[in-house]
Amino acid sequence: SQSVIKCRAAVAWEPNKPLVMEEIEVAPPGAHEIRIKVVATGLCHTDLYHLFESKKKEGFPAVLGHEGAGIVESVGPGVTKFKPGDKVIPLFISQCGECKFCRNPKTNLCEKGWSNERYDVMSDDMSSFTCKGKTILQFMGTSTFSEYTVVNEIAVAKIHDSAPLDKVCLLGCGISTGYGAAVNTAKVEPGSTCAVFGLGAVGLAAVMGCKAAGASRIIAVDINSDKFEKAKVFGATDFVNPTELSKPVSQVLAEMTNGGVDFALECVGNVGVMRSALESCTKGWGVSVLVGWTDMYDFSARPIQLITGRTWKGSLFGGFKSKDGVPKLVDEYMAQKLKLDDFITHTMPLHQINDAIELMKHGKCIRTILNVCPE
Repeated sequence: SQSVIKCRAAVAWEPNKPLVMEEIEVAPPGAHEIRIKVVATGLCHTDLYHLFESKKKEGFPAVLGHEGAGIVESVGPGVTKFKPGDKVIPLFISQCGECKFCRNPKTNLCEKGWSNERYDVMSDDMSSFTCKGKTILQFMGTSTFSEYTVVNEIAVAKIHDSAPLDKVCLLGCGISTGYGAAVNTAKVEPGSTCAVFGLGAVGLAAVMGCKAAGASRIIAVDINSDKFEKAKVFGATDFVNPTELSKPVSQVLAEMTNGGVDFALECVGNVGVMRSALESCTKGWGVSVLVGWTDMYDFSARPIQLITGRTWKGSLFGGFKSKDGVPKLVDEYMAQKLKLDDFITHTMPLHQINDAIELMKHGKCIRTILNVCPE
């Protein structure tokens, strides 16, 4: 099995262009690497962010996708904890277990992964992929829009043998991100009042997290009122569409909650919305968490917002240490303590990836699952 595999992948040759189905070559796994047959993958807005918003030329050509699940095809020298046939989720945050971040319980960052130096282009300069004689970058170290991918063992979670891969793939990014932002980062408290801005998969997962933590009121905020029906399924109690208001949303939330919410989660990745979320919090103890991924603009707020007792913080992958957290989340889903199926609105084969991108661009889906390889 230790030979080059030729397979199909959706290649992003350049920014702002449709992805192209190509035959690529996938190298055998090197030391401490695992070659994975990808069975299913979600499409996340961060894939679109790289393609249409940040548009850094040095980040192309690439295979996007970072919300996948699959089966170990082969392992490289030195890999002892994985074997062919294991069900796995590739992780865009590694957990080496040895760096200063891994050893500190306060964070889920890790020094060893792609992200340490190259946040701007969102990939490592090393890759296992070639196509037409060119190196193809592995987006976020994962590249799940390919039938096969190669990932270092520090960025792979081994999961339950009977986990349905076309559902649990969502725990590779969006659902863990939103859910953890509420339970781990915000630390939502029983009986509290919460607001969630942005009701994509991440926002809906944040709503689910607020409910799991025992919030008594969860206000869902989105400029697309079509999202409110879905938010109700996950536990939202109130709904606000900022485009239908005559005054700032923070003012309306303050009136609804006698001075502001206890917790506000920004799940869009828009610096204006970040400010609104902060200003929607009560003074004294309000906590606002940035969850949406973006690194293009500065945010701003008046110092008095923090001086009077609000806290402003951020969350990456929901604060879960990746290799530890993901298998536990899969188990929670298997025990029906965590919803995943309700996030899935569309399913299609990988070669329809551009249709999935259009659906997301126009807010017509929550999550589209792309079937990549049969199990």
